[in-house]
Amino acid sequence: VALDAFDTSTWGTKYPPIAVLWRRAWDQVIPFYAFAPDIRKIVYTTNAIESLHMQLRKIIKARGHFPSDEAALKLIWLALRNVVAKWTGSRHDWKSAMTQFALLYPERFNIGV
Repeated sequence: VALDAFDTSTWGTKYPPIAVLWRRAWDQVIPFYAFAPDIRKIVYTTNAIESLHMQLRKIIKARGHFPSDEAALKLIWLALRNVVAKWTGSRHDWKSAMTQFALLYPERFNIGV
């Protein structure tokens, strides 16, 4: 029903392939909405993760090969240190999402330890 409404909406007529993709992957889209809005916001804001991944790949690719695993780890650690130093943006209400994650997956948090 919601997808049919989207098809006839402004966005649906402007971008018809979106509804087709959603219909094809509907079984994978629906479970996402079982999570609280705070968690969904964290999950779908992957730009920061993709940016970090790109920066690490760029550094590793420029280096080529490493004499040892320890050398690779040191380079990654230095790269992460430099990248994190440049982070100035907000954390997208991470505390609310963290609370929701702790309620859903208490075994993954060291609360009170």
